[in-house]
Amino acid sequence: MIRWFMTTVLALALAAPVSAKEEFRVGYVRVMDDAQAMLAHEAGLYEKYGLDAKLIEFSSGTDLIKGIVGGQLDIGVLGFSNAFTWSSRGADLKIVGGAQRGYHSLVVRNDSGIETVEDLKGSNLASQKQGSTADIVLKGVMLANAGLQPDDLNIMGVAPAVAVQSLVGGRVDAAFLFEPYDRIAQLVAPVKQIYEIGEVWPFPCMVVITSGDTLKNRKDVIWAALDAQRDAIEMLENQPEKAATYITEYFIKEDVVKSLNDGDIPSEKVIAQAIQTNDFSSKLTEADINRMKELAGIMQKQGILPEEAFDVDALLDLTWQETREL
Repeated sequence: MIRWFMTTVLALALAAPVSAKEEFRVGYVRVMDDAQAMLAHEAGLYEKYGLDAKLIEFSSGTDLIKGIVGGQLDIGVLGFSNAFTWSSRGADLKIVGGAQRGYHSLVVRNDSGIETVEDLKGSNLASQKQGSTADIVLKGVMLANAGLQPDDLNIMGVAPAVAVQSLVGGRVDAAFLFEPYDRIAQLVAPVKQIYEIGEVWPFPCMVVITSGDTLKNRKDVIWAALDAQRDAIEMLENQPEKAATYITEYFIKEDVVKSLNDGDIPSEKVIAQAIQTNDFSSKLTEADINRMKELAGIMQKQGILPEEAFDVDALLDLTWQETREL
């Protein structure tokens, strides 16, 4: 009876929100991969766990990681490759939870003549910033598996919304896109999807990153944020239409998307469909970690990481998910 009582008390203590409302700074990028951060804020889930959360937007994970390293952020939802890069330079960073498994779609203009990844040779392709997780996977997995080198085509690093407009205007032949920009592109531009990396090479694209110092000094707050984002992920996975009501305006300001072929489509429907294409998970599995190690090897080949052994495990602190028995 005493053991049962102590176990129950411990479980309740671990699940409880922090005792006082804590100011908390969350970095995010305006892509569907970061939907749990936006949703936790808009649906009041951070507040539920005692956090006065402020969302701070960045144009890319490459920029966001600088906020964590510099102490301007408590956590960020971004690609793990950013943590690898900065850790190799001496930054004290920790990956504390999962977020989303990679959805990166290759869409091509119908008039481009491109039917396979191999056909990209000589084309103009819009993607994300050089050195980003998307860029590393594009070059190290998609192109490499097709026998292509990055200089076999013209790759332009631009914001996803710019990539969509470039497809519409015919300034590029193809784009490597996150959701919801993949879905929007297929509605407003004469394009088709010919490849999706999550189907071919699933990997944990986005993770939750903090600094070692923040984790040491504010662990209860970090865990409260992870609890909030776990609840958000449960809504994204199980109630995408409800989740869409909270986050649609992050991506689409108008009430409808004017598609080329199907007329006006409610924006919330577009975002709900985009949510459903993604695989959100607050847990990092052994398979996820092995894929992270594989990508570290790709980064070494690309010259982003030094050639000496890189210790991925040293970056991981998964005590939150172990305590929550995810």
